Amino acid sequence: MSQFWLYFKLGLEHVLDWNAYDHILFLIVLVASYSFQSWKRVFWLVTIFTLGHTVSLFLSVYKVVQVNSNWVEFLIPVTILVTALFNIVYAKTRENKNNVGVLYFTTAFFGIVHGLGFSSYFKMIAAGTESKFLPLLEFALGIEAAQIIVVLSVLILAFLLQNVLKVNRRDWILIISSIVIGVILPILRENYLALF
Repeated sequence: MSQFWLYFKLGLEHVLDWNAYDHILFLIVLVASYSFQSWKRVFWLVTIFTLGHTVSLFLSVYKVVQVNSNWVEFLIPVTILVTALFNIVYAKTRENKNNVGVLYFTTAFFGIVHGLGFSSYFKMIAAGTESKFLPLLEFALGIEAAQIIVVLSVLILAFLLQNVLKVNRRDWILIISSIVIGVILPILRENYLALF
């Protein structure tokens, strides 16, 4: 049981680590345009994202898929930027007017990209273990727990700002997405330069 908590905690800390905040930024922009009233949509978005990155994590660790880590590190901020820009473009529309199929497909694809990013870290920490299946599952559960913490934090903050402080929903989406873009652009540039 102690091994479960070891890998669970590593997954939890990997997402919530301030030095590796790209995953947090993606989750922020993923759910910034939603509220507790649309919990089903949020649930499905996060679940689809989770499935995408869990599958790619397994495939990468078992060497079914191998991708250059520099490309993955470049694509992660691209997914964050695209999601934030999507929020800005559609900030005026109501939650249920977005094209659900495209949104779910892109979320799954972005999950695959983020999962490939997790795989290099997991390979490092599990290098000496014989069977990687259980540690990988435990690590993935830690990641999921961390995602729930981030998503709930964003939804609570949105609720407080929009319902208590009466911040307009559109303004909330524009501000939070713009802040994330401001944070991610230098990372994107740095990772782009690392490619060449």
